Amino acid sequence: MDLNIFQVILVVLVSFLAGMEGILDEFHFHQPVIACTLIGLVTGNLIPCLILGGSLQMIALGWANIGAAVAPDAALASVASAIILVLGGEGRKGVASAIAIAVPLAVAGLLLTIIVRTITTGIVHIMDKAAEEGSFRKIELWQIIAICLQGIRIAIPAAMILAIGAGPVRGMLNAMPAWLTDGLAVGGGMVVAVGYAMVINMMASKEVWPFFAIGFVLATVTDLTLIALGTIGISMALIYLKLEKTGGGSNDGGGSNTGDPVGDIIDNY
Repeated sequence: MDLNIFQVILVVLVSFLAGMEGILDEFHFHQPVIACTLIGLVTGNLIPCLILGGSLQMIALGWANIGAAVAPDAALASVASAIILVLGGEGRKGVASAIAIAVPLAVAGLLLTIIVRTITTGIVHIMDKAAEEGSFRKIELWQIIAICLQGIRIAIPAAMILAIGAGPVRGMLNAMPAWLTDGLAVGGGMVVAVGYAMVINMMASKEVWPFFAIGFVLATVTDLTLIALGTIGISMALIYLKLEKTGGGSNDGGGSNTGDPVGDIIDNY
């Protein structure tokens, strides 16, 4: 699929916002389900990109910065894989391959993250000098520059993929043999399952398992009325209120019993 100049500008803008939100974390543009959906919206491929974003979101749920260990770059993975999906022109059929491509892109994005954060370390020292001078305007200016660098970190790779164009991307995808595309589909599905398993392993407890079971069953139901959804929502609310009275606990049976079961699980993790 070929994009016009207006669509290209919007895609780069979405990429820039996703990069900034990877640090700001206010509007969550860097989350796969939002970043992919926005790219799909501006390119006219909403449904395939929404499916891609939802699948990548299940993987990203298991990614977290712990100590000095930096999680894979969800923003770059989302933006780059969504652009490749759009340029490939395969629609829903290309989602599995895009998911498999997203994971190595996310790991590769760590290099760009390290480079930008190294640069911003120098910016912090400049801001320290500006603070000694009492220049709040300089502090604000360098703060904006540092945040914009995070946006450029994603916008430049996105622009490079767009510059390659739909033809080479489609040719690359078509040149893949059947065994490779099928393998990528299987691998992409496994990665999603592993990411979700990591989340379950972190939150698994007697308080959370009922919600998981309900969601697992509802995922298999394709036709639910508003009355059915309302009944399910009320039932889940009643379950949570009951748990709120008893409090939560961690996997080892201990718990602070603050009245918020999910909060207790996270505190005791």
